[in-house]
Amino acid sequence: MRENSWLSYTDEDDKNVEVLAGEYKEFLSKCKTERECTEYFTKEAEACGYQDLNKLIAQGTRLKAGDKVYGVGMGKTIALFQVGKQPLTEGMNILCAHIDSPRLDLKQNPLYEDTELSFMDTHYYGGIKKYQWVALPLALHGVVAKKDGTVISVNVGEDPADPVVYVTDLLIHLAGKQMEKKGSVVVEGENLDILVGSRPLAGEEKDAVKANILRILKEKYQIEEEDFLSAEIEVVPAGPARDCGLDRSMIAGYGHDDRVCAFPSFAAMMETGHVDRTSCCLLVDKEEIGSVGATGMQSMFFENTVAEILALMGQDSNLAVRRTLARSRMLSSDVSAAYDPAYAEAFEKKNCAYFGKGMVLNKYTGARGKSGSNDANAEYLARLRRIFDENKVAFQTAELGKVDYGGGGTIAYIAALYGMEVVDSGVAVLSMHAPWEIISKSDLYEAKKGYLAFLKNA
Repeated sequence: MRENSWLSYTDEDDKNVEVLAGEYKEFLSKCKTERECTEYFTKEAEACGYQDLNKLIAQGTRLKAGDKVYGVGMGKTIALFQVGKQPLTEGMNILCAHIDSPRLDLKQNPLYEDTELSFMDTHYYGGIKKYQWVALPLALHGVVAKKDGTVISVNVGEDPADPVVYVTDLLIHLAGKQMEKKGSVVVEGENLDILVGSRPLAGEEKDAVKANILRILKEKYQIEEEDFLSAEIEVVPAGPARDCGLDRSMIAGYGHDDRVCAFPSFAAMMETGHVDRTSCCLLVDKEEIGSVGATGMQSMFFENTVAEILALMGQDSNLAVRRTLARSRMLSSDVSAAYDPAYAEAFEKKNCAYFGKGMVLNKYTGARGKSGSNDANAEYLARLRRIFDENKVAFQTAELGKVDYGGGGTIAYIAALYGMEVVDSGVAVLSMHAPWEIISKSDLYEAKKGYLAFLKNA
């Protein structure tokens, strides 16, 4: 077993760990949806000299070594490039992570009243234990798009002065039958409706509580009930990320999966400096539901963006795109399950990730005989070992639990379809996919070091 990273740190390392952790906590607290993440990364990238690809296309600007470019897909995914000295067709060094997280989504017709209580109906997104989402303070984040083309941002529940919303649970005194159910059905998906009001509007005879909620929505946001038909509003845990543990060595927060990989990937990209080989940071949506849709990794967004960049470099051909992608190397940066002694039966100690041991490499993920896995080449892993060792990056290797205990997938296999070298790498997480997850500050720090070393040396 590898040495705990904390034991090797100098005073300077300790300082840098806390600086990075502070920046990450601020990001995690503000950016709880893929739209908010993309907006944050766009603003920060522009401050670091990155230019909007669409504007460069419109101007016909020719790209050259040293140029910094970004492209955004539907406000939910972003690809950033720093052009290197080598021809782009020699390939790129790519950091890829996803910025969506498990949550509850409001349905298109969410608002209703029952026994003078007003609720909003939800549909859960991604893999969750449904019973974990009851009896928690929850916030609403998202957008409402109106027919006139205006888009209204919604963020309720984060400011201490804001109200929160809530999914009710059955009191223990009446829960005898509920407690006999399997964990998967203790709380049913259709029961994850959020409580939003209980005060009736004076003068209304029918659904007066619902009418009062609609009044508030109209006055505060200029939202009509029908506007929910074209809304994307996510229900997420309310409150900021916080230090965890009496020694403050960990961070508790919503959305570590996978923003704990996206943030250090972006941070490393911003610090890379001039490179021989083009650097890329790709932050995508929809991984939690199979990487589908126009903003998921299975879409053409990334391939199209690469094609546009090549065109601005005078290489407007399909073959150039294919060569660029096939010769690229990627770290598919996704989280791994940290060993939890409370549930030791699910882990195989020699092949699992531990807090404090550095960033995690997963040669393969998948389930039932590596089904759905990428399974990286040994030669590529050897190259990464050399890079990390030469740059004093703490890393470990792991599998996702014992064989036949379950499993999971990432976007690595999708990128591998282009023929590029790709392996899963990321940060170990406790209570993964829970409303509040835990990570180690030292692992976050080592991940950023590893991503930076990869961009410069792969």
